Amino acid sequence: MDEDANLPPPESRPRATHDLGGVSRFLCEPVDTTPHALTEFDREVDALRQILGMRGIMGVDELRRGVEALPEEEYFGLSYYQRWIRAISATLLRKSVITEAELRTAISELS
Repeated sequence: MDEDANLPPPESRPRATHDLGGVSRFLCEPVDTTPHALTEFDREVDALRQILGMRGIMGVDELRRGVEALPEEEYFGLSYYQRWIRAISATLLRKSVITEAELRTAISELS
């Protein structure tokens, strides 16, 4: 049995925020492919994700799902690694690795 037979046609299905294929406002915008330097924040977020993966706490699929779950206004308002840290935070909270109070304390210590 064809699983897609019961689904509405693709053009009538809701589009996920990260799914930009065919979205007219992105069709004519060139993709910036010039190399760019990572910031210290970018490197730290990447290192955190790698450590969480090595310890079996969070995999890349969970990261992807977390980024894809961001509301559209947040998704487009955040940088690449800001999306990652939001997804990491949400996953760690959901898994009770950290508490909201611990997260708030850590954020306040950064200021």
